[in-house]
Amino acid sequence: MKKITIPALMLAVAMVATGCKKADDNPNMGPAQEAGAAIDQAGANTAAAAREGAERVDAATDRAAANVENAADRAAANVDAATDRAAANMREAGAEVRQESREAAQDVKEGAANATAATGRAVERAGEKIQDASK
Repeated sequence: MKKITIPALMLAVAMVATGCKKADDNPNMGPAQEAGAAIDQAGANTAAAAREGAERVDAATDRAAANVENAADRAAANVDAATDRAAANMREAGAEVRQESREAAQDVKEGAANATAATGRAVERAGEKIQDASK
């Protein structure tokens, strides 16, 4: 089976559409010239459609690039905000650790003072017992 190409098909359609007589509006143009003009017109229409499609692709590409840029900006802002929150939390935790350390040191001082006083009282009582025993 023979394959029909698009230009041949367009020529056949143009010939059928115009018939085999000369056009009424241009008596100097024959069927072959009319077919050629129809092919030229179809090519021009195809080129215009291709240009329009390319313009739409360009516009869609521009919109997609802008959307990606906006998403990247939002992501960067989210990372910055998360970093700021983490830093604030770390500062707050550091302050809490310092406060707890101060309180623990104070408790140690008080405990040492109490232990020293208790030891002193015990030594004093022992001394008194020794004196009482020596009498």
